[in-house]
Amino acid sequence: MARVFYDADADLGFLSGLTVSVYDYGSVGRAQALNLRDSGVRVVVCERPGTPAAKCAEAEGFELVDAVEAAMRGDVLALLVSDLAQAELFHKSIEPNLTPGKLLLYYHGFAIHYGLVRPPARVDVAMIAPNGPGDLVRKTFVEGQGVPCLVAVKQDATGQALERALAYAKGMGATRAGVLQTSFREETETDLFGEQAVLCGGMTALVQASFETLVEAGYSAEVAYFQVLHELKLVVDLMYEHGISGMRERISDTAVYGDLTRGPRVVDGAVRARLKEVLGEIQDGRFAKEWMDENAAGRPNFKRLLEEGRHHPIEEVGRRLRAMMPWFQKP
Repeated sequence: MARVFYDADADLGFLSGLTVSVYDYGSVGRAQALNLRDSGVRVVVCERPGTPAAKCAEAEGFELVDAVEAAMRGDVLALLVSDLAQAELFHKSIEPNLTPGKLLLYYHGFAIHYGLVRPPARVDVAMIAPNGPGDLVRKTFVEGQGVPCLVAVKQDATGQALERALAYAKGMGATRAGVLQTSFREETETDLFGEQAVLCGGMTALVQASFETLVEAGYSAEVAYFQVLHELKLVVDLMYEHGISGMRERISDTAVYGDLTRGPRVVDGAVRARLKEVLGEIQDGRFAKEWMDENAAGRPNFKRLLEEGRHHPIEEVGRRLRAMMPWFQKP
């Protein structure tokens, strides 16, 4: 079992007198910067001047600095920019200004695990990965609670990398809920697999294929949408709150019997074999290389597939039906 750290296992004193430079003031960076500051940690923010995010950071009382100054002034560099922006940021602005003992703190292991960034041995490299979006990290903190996180140490130059990472997690409020110890490899590979096999790739493909199956069989597109997409939230929420068995206790016996007997026919041996193929491409770096090559080429395949998805019939049906539900409309 993974080791879990709580408030009593973390000491904010490991950040005492230090400056945290938060790179990016999007949803993730904003939540972490605010929580850390509210916990008594000194924080500066690196964000492009004039952007909505920069204006928000300034309005909320943070000092804005450029990437180089953030690297020079920060003892802890919270690198919250996207995976493929990490390398340029690191090589151009951070690496030349890394003095011994600084902590590079990531929220996802992609850039380190796949070698896009190779920090020098003189610095600590760790990760704090919240298991929830930035808005939830902030909301739960304000309410006196927290969102669970993962913690990993890749490089421990100071002998205090784990302690400092846990102090950061405590400042975010994560140790109120629990911080699970992992590795950069485990976090990266399982995160990518979860996104591709279930959370995004598998789910969207199954929903679209099921919608097409019903419509091709003569059922109305509107009813098909409700049955295979709209009601998905109900079941996911039940699993989120009660687990799979708990979900089954809260739906009809007919639904449970269909679940138990037909689910394994949908996800059969052939599907399991393809899941292993997807995982293999993540483990050996093929997916990472493919994604980096796609970006280097200007994302032609990405843009084409995204556009095709926007024009799938389920999207038009969904727009019409969601217009009937005013609670979906933002004020």
